[in-house]
Amino acid sequence: MILTEETSTNTFTAQLEKIFVTEDQILEEYKLPSEIHQKFYLSNGEMKEWNGDVHEVYSPICIRTLEGLKRKLIGTYPVCTQKEAEEALEAAKAAYNHGRGEWPTMSVSDKIVCVENFTKKMLAQKDIVVKLIMWEIGKSYADSVKEFDRTVEYIYATIDALKDVDRESSRFEIEQGIVAQVRRSPLGVVLCMGPFNYPLNETFTTLIPAIIMGNTLLFKPPKHGTLLHYPLLEAFKESFPKGVVNTIYGRGHTIVPSLMESGDINVLTLIGSSKVANELKKMHPKVNRLRAILGLDAKNAAIVTANADINLSVQETVLGSLSFNGQRCTAIKIVFVHKDVVDEFLEKLKTEVAKLKYGMPWEKGVSLTPLPEPHKPGYLTQCIEDARQNGAEVINENGGATVESFFYPAIVYPVNRKMKLYREEQFGPIIPVISYESIDEPIEYLIESTHGQQVSIFSNDSVEVAASVDVLVNQVSRVNINAQCQRGPDVFPFTGRKDSAEGTLSVVDALRSFSIRSLVATKLNDNNKKLINEIVSNHESNFLSTKFIF
Repeated sequence: MILTEETSTNTFTAQLEKIFVTEDQILEEYKLPSEIHQKFYLSNGEMKEWNGDVHEVYSPICIRTLEGLKRKLIGTYPVCTQKEAEEALEAAKAAYNHGRGEWPTMSVSDKIVCVENFTKKMLAQKDIVVKLIMWEIGKSYADSVKEFDRTVEYIYATIDALKDVDRESSRFEIEQGIVAQVRRSPLGVVLCMGPFNYPLNETFTTLIPAIIMGNTLLFKPPKHGTLLHYPLLEAFKESFPKGVVNTIYGRGHTIVPSLMESGDINVLTLIGSSKVANELKKMHPKVNRLRAILGLDAKNAAIVTANADINLSVQETVLGSLSFNGQRCTAIKIVFVHKDVVDEFLEKLKTEVAKLKYGMPWEKGVSLTPLPEPHKPGYLTQCIEDARQNGAEVINENGGATVESFFYPAIVYPVNRKMKLYREEQFGPIIPVISYESIDEPIEYLIESTHGQQVSIFSNDSVEVAASVDVLVNQVSRVNINAQCQRGPDVFPFTGRKDSAEGTLSVVDALRSFSIRSLVATKLNDNNKKLINEIVSNHESNFLSTKFIF
């Protein structure tokens, strides 16, 4: 029998189908206790019951049944309307009360206690939240645990950073006969919308700093990764004054426009597409009063020079392009390789990709898992067909093979500017590779790109790296030398140029992003000295204070 390419593909497809199991083959420790049908949402300090339309949540994990493979129903959540969203907005406004509310005027130490209480309650829900991350977005169980743990670490790091900020502000400054105290004040009502790929961690990297700085919140969970927040709603309710945290559910295009058009949103924080962000900002009637903290599109490039360690370059490229199936804004999404080493690079890349374990998220050591977006495999297949029509090929065995929600990684070469993969952020397990002769080619690509988040350069030539770095830092916001693109550590600034971001996030930068410097000042004379001393000594103000938080 002669094995043809079609026979080989069919054989591998049959093999892929076997990664999906029957219900009774799933170990009990990884199962959800039951379907989770969310009947309540948090608004104005109350868990309000919902009896209207609901959205059914189907896992990217398919179950083998007598009728074939079927996505598993894991629960439902409310599809609220504009009415409920506007009620939540009114609650957030009332809680802020133009800066006069209990929360914005509360002392920093008391705010910290509230956040610490919330974190303790959050930890009690770890098991169910981790399982929901896995089941809702198909992230491996090990990485779901890491996401939860990293989020808790981020909260504690934020608390420590706020203590440092407050300590630095717990003194008066005297200049030119004026005495003043400078502190940070909240901005108002924040609309927070997180992403599906890190639905807990990246959402909380904006949500927690926004809250702890004294703002009130409207929180819209991502479409994929909504249910995992449900177990935390009681913790929010019990830890903060009413109206400080309000959840809004429903179709984004239905409930969000009226919120923005009201002019009552002071801060928009979104991790998503630049197109959506631009549309939302335009809806606000007082754009100069709107602060935007945005994490947007990225098409991060890797540049492998002739002087690179090819083994290291391949290892980091695989990590950078295929971690969580390439569904990261910081993922490497296009690779430029010098023509002198491209053949060696591609051969080793194919070998390393073939070593990756694929399967169900609960399997130990699994790297490749089902994709949460139902239409993503079809889109990725279109990208490959477009590349083929314009002169490229999938060069790794079985690349692009698809079964239901699973898409096997594809290495596509040689990519050129005619292709979707050259310009579009694929946000999935495809590695587009381009051969280049001069370093000016990838640099020109970055100059022309609408994105400007990060780049990785692989080279052991100090002169080459130095010359490239001096140019690249003016195109992107982070240059990684002999390493994949990534966000962490969280103390480092995370931002982007062009259409990739607005504002800067890190543990400290996030506190600054969700607040503004305010000061109280007076002329330094005997009467004012006495007045200020009385206020401070009698602890009459939470702003004017020399209290030192340990």
